[in-house]
Amino acid sequence: MRMSTTAAASGTFKIGGDLEVTRLGYGAMRIVGEGTWGEPRDRDEALRVLRRLPELGVDFVDTADSYGPFISEDLIAEALAPYDAGTIVATKGGFTRQGPGEWIPVGRPAYLRQCVQLSLRRLGVERIDLYQLHRIDSEEDQEAQFAELKKFQDEGLVRHLGLSQVNVEEIEAARRHFDVATVQNRFNLADRESEDVLDYCEREGIGFIPWFPLAAGKLAEPGGVAAEIAAAHDATTGQVALAWLLARSPVMLPIPGTSTVSHLEQNVAAADLRLSDEEVARLTAAG
Repeated sequence: MRMSTTAAASGTFKIGGDLEVTRLGYGAMRIVGEGTWGEPRDRDEALRVLRRLPELGVDFVDTADSYGPFISEDLIAEALAPYDAGTIVATKGGFTRQGPGEWIPVGRPAYLRQCVQLSLRRLGVERIDLYQLHRIDSEEDQEAQFAELKKFQDEGLVRHLGLSQVNVEEIEAARRHFDVATVQNRFNLADRESEDVLDYCEREGIGFIPWFPLAAGKLAEPGGVAAEIAAAHDATTGQVALAWLLARSPVMLPIPGTSTVSHLEQNVAAADLRLSDEEVARLTAAG
């Protein structure tokens, strides 16, 4: 498959109805250390990856204060600020970190306010274009968490608001406080648990950001449907997984992450991969 030099072939989507981004974005979780903890193994390569994004037409970068923690945001600012190429950086708050692979949600309004203020400082912006609640804290009042996010928007700290790993009922509860611009749930060829959430987002014009988008499970194994389709297109199974996501819904905003430039370029090339209706149907049915 021909290597693409731009993600523009993936099309665009307007987050919140007015913030236009290229649909194939980049997730900045993998530019930090193992277990999403500490400095990256190769810091220079991580910075090269980030600086390559505008050259490849990738203008939507998703991160979180908990990646590192804090390191992903710091690297993004070092590599891309003042974002003259039109790069849109979305970030998230609401998790605390105690070590590699450890994540505990904290939704106290005062803590969420600290999160957004420090993300503004680290990213070097006066307003965050998309701020997402990384997890709803079940130990805290849900309505208070949503109300605090709305305050950030009213105060001009953030432009649009989103949620992560939520169900339809939780989205509707949040919408009583603010317009939900995006939802970020785990979704890929092998994991369709959030299919009802995706369908809801499509009906309502809400951007759907699938995390862990490259996973294909057994479909990628020799003889699997993804492997067969990849061979037919001279592509990788990861590229097929991304192409299927892009074909699945016009509100889909995949954010594949990587820590190497070569893999980034491979992922972006998926924007040029056009699956037939029959291939999309086979992948959908197999999942």
